[in-house]
Amino acid sequence: MLTLDASRLEVWGDPVGHSRSPQLHAAAYAVLGRNWTYSRRQVGERGFAAELAGLSGQFRGLSLTMPLKGVAFEAAARRDRNSELTGAVNTLLLDTSGHRGFNTDVGGLVRALAEVEVDRAESARIVGAGATATSALVALAGIGVTRVEVVARRPSAVEALARIGEKQGLQVVAVPFSHPFGSVPLTIATLPGDAAVPPDVADALASSGGTLFDVVYGHWPTALSAAWERVEARAVSGLAMLLHQALLQVRVFVGGDPEASLPDEAAVLAAMRSSIMGD
Repeated sequence: MLTLDASRLEVWGDPVGHSRSPQLHAAAYAVLGRNWTYSRRQVGERGFAAELAGLSGQFRGLSLTMPLKGVAFEAAARRDRNSELTGAVNTLLLDTSGHRGFNTDVGGLVRALAEVEVDRAESARIVGAGATATSALVALAGIGVTRVEVVARRPSAVEALARIGEKQGLQVVAVPFSHPFGSVPLTIATLPGDAAVPPDVADALASSGGTLFDVVYGHWPTALSAAWERVEARAVSGLAMLLHQALLQVRVFVGGDPEASLPDEAAVLAAMRSSIMGD
């Protein structure tokens, strides 16, 4: 059980100095009237277990960023469905009877896509086959996509995604970067912000890729968003996903359930949005 005075929260990762989660969470708890603290801690995979074991009973939960989502998955005694599907936990609710793990990236992406009026599609493309691509794949299943092209430098890296897709009724097709690209209404880019993409490949992806949702928010424009701009197509940064996955984390830390709305949630979301977007 959580202790009654559990009021400390942190985001862990390596690196973590760029994280905007403290701004988001502080804004939410101010509206909710919770006197909780939320800070950053640089933690790598090797040090994760020791840092977790050393936490006092004052800690309520953790947000996890790269490269900790896999080790956080292993540390969770109970996990939500999205965590089980992706093998990734980005939220830990600390509990003496066993930590609870959640993946709010999936729901955050679905909500972010709906916000930019992409709430239904039959096909889509994912660029990149790393950890974030697994959450993107499950999110696409949630909006009705049945076929996903995954553009990756190493088609063998797509095999794990194909297994996840099979569980979701998704056909996942590996496409090399040099492949002629067919037309899709939605592209989700999961590459790091500073990833280099050959200009001819970026332009080919942009010309056939419909709306671009790039999960990056710290490095903008990215090589892909610049290509979308060149062909005058729509490109959206990952700020909306960051916002909505954080809102779901707040739901977890407050009530233990990412599906349960917060009191006066509209005001909470508005404050969180303003904290990072100035809206």
